[in-house]
Amino acid sequence: MAASSRGALAIRGLLRTSSPRLCRQCATTGLQIRAPKSWRAYSGAAAAASTATTPIDLPPTTTPTPSEPATPQQQQQQQHGKSHYRIQAGIILTRAPLLTAEETPFESAFYFYQKRLNERLSMPFVTSVYFKPDTPALIDWNLKVRDREGTVAKELGVYHGRSARAWDDELAAGDPLSSRAAVYDALLRDATMRVSDDAEIIPVDERVAPEAPRSRVTEADRAGDVARLDRALDRTLYLVVKGADGRWAFPAAAVATDEHLHETAKRVMDKTAGLDMNTWMVGRVPVAHHVVRPVLGEDGSLQKRGEKTFFLKARIMAGQANLAGNPFGYTEFKWLTAEELKASVDDKYYHSVRNMLADR
Repeated sequence: MAASSRGALAIRGLLRTSSPRLCRQCATTGLQIRAPKSWRAYSGAAAAASTATTPIDLPPTTTPTPSEPATPQQQQQQQHGKSHYRIQAGIILTRAPLLTAEETPFESAFYFYQKRLNERLSMPFVTSVYFKPDTPALIDWNLKVRDREGTVAKELGVYHGRSARAWDDELAAGDPLSSRAAVYDALLRDATMRVSDDAEIIPVDERVAPEAPRSRVTEADRAGDVARLDRALDRTLYLVVKGADGRWAFPAAAVATDEHLHETAKRVMDKTAGLDMNTWMVGRVPVAHHVVRPVLGEDGSLQKRGEKTFFLKARIMAGQANLAGNPFGYTEFKWLTAEELKASVDDKYYHSVRNMLADR
């Protein structure tokens, strides 16, 4: 397009002050576009005009499509009204693990390899930095290092990180040197003092061995007492109670009209297990739910109401459960692991809560 034609279009746009601005294509083709009517939003006449509907503003008519037939699940939901269910709130009271998990053979071998690798890469151990000369501590250290044939580490066996065989730092399959028991024995043997404060060698029968760590297996584990909290120290325990019907489940009760779910769960926990526990509610949002369908007669009449139970999670910090005087009819309680819980409750009940159980 020439420059003169562009100038003519610009002048034409300036002269048409009453018309809306047009693009170059609309101006050359002569397309007529009506400007919108000016109106004031606060005017009553404008409001009346805006509410009036013209045939052009009506949406296009569509032929109604026939509704699809309801599925059996939808028919069952329509049949079971809201009044056929009782809303309940339950509490899943847990005791967190007190010990770390038992190491697998692969983990033990890996950590042992890392320790020997550290012996190869670390600087030589300088005794003058840690021990004063001619002291009982230095004499005791020299005796223990001589028994280990010069190995500085206490639980690695005989290994020299700077020798020609330093590359051979892996254990053979089945070697018990990396086991927990072997590590305990090595550390306890090294912690026994062999030199007295007078720099004299203590006889073997007069040496005092340090106190060994307690066993991971407690007296409750040996006795099989599932009502105690000092059992399965490396696992998460869950409180379950035995109801009047003989079934084991988490404590639960119906939600009152003036209560929230977390308030009902707190009330159930206090009235079921007593106030002799220091507990903590993790949150106010349910972590699992369980649905029991209502029982209907042949004529569709309600025989027994169903239940929708929402479970909230809590932690026990101290204390113990006490079912004395509880108003829900619970007679016994247990602290169970996830595997023991699966064997104690119904299959459908466990299927509803299985996804919130901890891995260990």
